[in-house]
Amino acid sequence: MRPAWLLSVSAMLAGAAHAAPLTYAGALQLADQSAPSLQATAADIRAARSSAIAAGRLPDPKLAFGVEGFPVSGPNAGRPAQDDFSAVRVGIMQDLPNGAKRRAARERAAADIGVAEVGRTTQAREVRLNTALAWIDLYYAERRLAALNDIDDALAPLRHAAPSQLTSGALRPAQTLEADQLTAALGDRRADLTAAVAKARAELVRWTGDPQADVAGDPPDYAIDPIGLRAGIDRLPALAAYDAMGRQADADVSAAKADRRPDWGWELGYQHRDPRFGDMVMVQATVSLPLFAATRQNPVIAARAESATRVRLEREAARRELLATLDTALADHTMHHDRLHRALETLVPLAKRRADLETASYGAGTAGLSDVLPAFLALAEARIDAIDRQADVTRDAARIVLTYGSDAQ
Repeated sequence: MRPAWLLSVSAMLAGAAHAAPLTYAGALQLADQSAPSLQATAADIRAARSSAIAAGRLPDPKLAFGVEGFPVSGPNAGRPAQDDFSAVRVGIMQDLPNGAKRRAARERAAADIGVAEVGRTTQAREVRLNTALAWIDLYYAERRLAALNDIDDALAPLRHAAPSQLTSGALRPAQTLEADQLTAALGDRRADLTAAVAKARAELVRWTGDPQADVAGDPPDYAIDPIGLRAGIDRLPALAAYDAMGRQADADVSAAKADRRPDWGWELGYQHRDPRFGDMVMVQATVSLPLFAATRQNPVIAARAESATRVRLEREAARRELLATLDTALADHTMHHDRLHRALETLVPLAKRRADLETASYGAGTAGLSDVLPAFLALAEARIDAIDRQADVTRDAARIVLTYGSDAQ
């Protein structure tokens, strides 16, 4: 048994290990290992495999015992020893369902395992996608906050110059309030961005289980292959789930059809009687007679067949929906790429140039503080907007690849 101090040190080291910032790949790996939902689906698989062991087996035999031929009237009433038909009987019975029914039970059990396995694959994708989006959101939320802080630091000398300009007469008293208004505006923006960082971190903690989750390294750079993604639609877990449910429905149809075949059973009994008459052995067989299939088995078969048809139609509907959502996601990704290019190539450089020009004019005495401060605020918004657009592009790529790509990605 470990000493208490060693357990404490081990716990501290484990906590320190988790406290390290997570790379994108590290966050996905940690989520794969710790997500409770994945452990729950693993339990489903184990349960389905355990149930399959009993599928298609013969039912348990039955033990029968009792008294037969006990006289209740006549000269021997209440005296079974005097009656040659009275006996104590013990026997064993075994039902024998037909082979088709047992085979259908095994097929259904195998289909149940398939459904559980597909469920785990689907849940694993869901965990990876949500972890990826949480990591990306936190990464860009921190970048937005850092960009705002950079602008705030650049504005500090200008805000401090307002009182001296008022003293020198370069500003009217009302104009000195603009610096305070800008400070308040930046404070509001910082509060929003700080809250966004906290929310994104909470999501990353949720999916990784790391209470001190933070990001490190670069965001993912997925390559998008529209043709390959469309070609792989039929291999997605979302459609594989319908395939597994289709196998369940087919097994149910087979089981319903098997009810039209007779089931068998046998019984072996031993009768103990008065020694004057001797003991007896009894052997008999039973067979079910499905004589009224038109009103009993056939309607059930038709119902199970309709259920199987429904599953296949739902699969086709899901396939069309996946194709449509993929095309929509690809269109959004293209649009976000275009907007990001415009921000990086036009909007941010223009805002930066405006801020530089206003600063130069301010230094030359041809512009006032009221001209410089809005320019810097516009630059801050332009940079934050560019980060927003970069986040949209990265989120799009992660969502597309992790939703529609292969498991290897």
